[in-house]
Amino acid sequence: MAKQAPQSDPAQDAPRVGAPQHAAAGLPAVGHSLRMASEQMSPKRVLATLRKVNQPDGFDCPGCAWPEPGKTHTAEFCENGAKAVAEEATERRITPEFFAAHPVAELAERSGYWLGQQGRLTTPMLLDEGATHYTPVSWDEAFALVAEELNALDTPDGAAFYTSGRTSNEAAFLYQLFARRLGTNNLPDCSNMCHESSGSALTETLGVGKGSVSLKDLYQADLIIVAGQNPGTNHPRMLSALERAKRAGAKVVSVNPLPEAGLERFKNPQNARGLAGVGTKLTDLFLQIRLGGDLALFRALNRILLERDAVDHAFVAEHCHGFEEFRADAAATDREAVLAATGLPWSQIEELAELVLGSQKIIVCWAMGLTQHKHAVPTIREVVNFLLLRGNVGRPGAGVCPVRGHSNVQGDRTMGIFERPTAAFLDALGKEFSFEPPREHGLDSVDTIRAMRDGRVKVFFAMGGNFVAATPDTLATEAAIRSTRLTVHVSTKLNRSHVVTGARALILPTLGRTDRDWTAAGAQFVTVEDSMGMVHSSRGGLRPPADDLLSEVRIVARLARAVLGPQDGLPWEEFGDSYDTVRDRISRVVPGFDDFNAKVRRPGGFALPHGPRDSRTFPTATGKANFSVNPLTAPEVPEGRLLLQTLRSHDQYNTTIYGLDDRYRGITGGRRVVLVNPADAAELGLAEGGYVDLVSEWTDGVERRAPHFKVVHYPVARGGAAAYYPETNVLVPLDSTADVSNTPTSKAVVIRFEPDSAGV
Repeated sequence: MAKQAPQSDPAQDAPRVGAPQHAAAGLPAVGHSLRMASEQMSPKRVLATLRKVNQPDGFDCPGCAWPEPGKTHTAEFCENGAKAVAEEATERRITPEFFAAHPVAELAERSGYWLGQQGRLTTPMLLDEGATHYTPVSWDEAFALVAEELNALDTPDGAAFYTSGRTSNEAAFLYQLFARRLGTNNLPDCSNMCHESSGSALTETLGVGKGSVSLKDLYQADLIIVAGQNPGTNHPRMLSALERAKRAGAKVVSVNPLPEAGLERFKNPQNARGLAGVGTKLTDLFLQIRLGGDLALFRALNRILLERDAVDHAFVAEHCHGFEEFRADAAATDREAVLAATGLPWSQIEELAELVLGSQKIIVCWAMGLTQHKHAVPTIREVVNFLLLRGNVGRPGAGVCPVRGHSNVQGDRTMGIFERPTAAFLDALGKEFSFEPPREHGLDSVDTIRAMRDGRVKVFFAMGGNFVAATPDTLATEAAIRSTRLTVHVSTKLNRSHVVTGARALILPTLGRTDRDWTAAGAQFVTVEDSMGMVHSSRGGLRPPADDLLSEVRIVARLARAVLGPQDGLPWEEFGDSYDTVRDRISRVVPGFDDFNAKVRRPGGFALPHGPRDSRTFPTATGKANFSVNPLTAPEVPEGRLLLQTLRSHDQYNTTIYGLDDRYRGITGGRRVVLVNPADAAELGLAEGGYVDLVSEWTDGVERRAPHFKVVHYPVARGGAAAYYPETNVLVPLDSTADVSNTPTSKAVVIRFEPDSAGV
């Protein structure tokens, strides 16, 4: 019997608050995973599905991009991975009858949690102009409608083609090929909103916009610094790697405005010590830094290293450029400015410096706590300076480790999902497919919203994701979307982006990672790239929710044929039937993918080449690793205000809400909370348990308000506050973005508190 979706939409603004936890995983994680999976699937389906997650003959977890170990465990998934799989493998279904019963206006009043809980989409659906309900259409009708709108545009740049990080390599490659055959580089993706700052900084300094370490390096490191990241919730399998590194002798330093349970102690559910024992203490030193103070911290470390001449002079002389300019600037770092920016005592910074001086092999890991600030790119450049000083790039056990989110977000970029492609990529693409790709840079995610707002983009096509909920400045984004002629979403589940639409809207249901993929050519599989540059296969085994459901690869192939017409000479039908033919083309366009079909069939897949890591060669403009000069800056907090960072709850992955609890932070049954340091709360008159409106302040003078949030006194660094997204994305101004990368500054929003407008 199919599992029933909830009919009522539970309140999310009356959470219960308990004490934060100081350890992650263990038996509670196992129990929570199984409970949530059983709510979506039968016991038999739960077992059949979870035993195939992240296995060589199974499918890649649809959650995060953390890599698989060389020898996988029988249960190679974490709590949030189990939730992600359960969401996708659910036995709940959304049929045309559901849409007939619910007008779009009603669905728009529902929460994202309720929408996601309704089940898998089964049928292409059309919301026609002026209509109140979605109605079913055939696949041919759907593709013909998209072709009509795209071919009516004055210019191909009137369309934007967004990509979620869960899209496979094969689908992503065909998707960007189609967009460029059409004539545009408007290929925004979710990277624009998370790790674009990492790619920008690493490309400039090292020549490769990816991390330089493998799991093996983590196990060999002497010191691992985890800055601006919460692996306990966002990348739980990383905790296993940190545990192994600790047992091999590594020290772990956590740099974060909030204490995080996963970095305090890890109870590994894959062994007895974790299930029944005390687990493993992970963090040796916790630096509770002020929001945005990381640049100042790494400048201070670099000043100390220079003062003590703790520099690998041979490495710097042979492999680096710009050292003298960097040295002069770093030596002038003002100690008082560092203390003000970081909120740390100098003694604690020196304690970290001593750990650095006692370590030969150092890795720095980071996530969006570093990437979503105005000065994010300089911050990451300063991290690179720190590693270059002691030769910690291209050495086993050392390097840069930006920890990506979505499970193939890095692979999509490798496949050409980028609004600013390199000339070399376009040259190779044009040569392989005998055409001249467009050379003018396209639009990223923020610029796409601006272009829709201004009437320049009239068709918005999304390959996965939940663009409306994921982007900043929610009201401005929704208004921009509603001004388009057509919005199209290729999706497995219902979400907010399906109910905030253009004049016409299409929902195209697709196969998920867990689903079996058969075409006229037989069983197919896809490939993904993890956060450390390993490429491996993924093949689902479940019967799809509907017999005529199409994979993303086949959707793109059929779309391309419908839009470009029979005169387009590419074998789109062949690409849709046999993914091997797509991989053959990738092998001749994308560096590192030679002999792709053979290499990806090997257990564990293969590693992509990485010059800085493999041979200490740096494909930068100078031909060397570049030191940089990064003026010390940090966000200022006006009197009577706090600096807000948006974050995930533990029952959440990006915009997908699995439940209403945040177990590690002691929050249950709701999401509309704001975490405030008790001392700040006292100064601002914020009583614990009281309700307030959050109002952001930005130079444009526009009022952005998130109403009815419960105040929770919490050990946040002074001057800061924290609340969950997407509920607080409404507070992030569209034009408040990181320098260079244009990433929204979701970790640095100046807010004031006003009386609760709901009157509670």
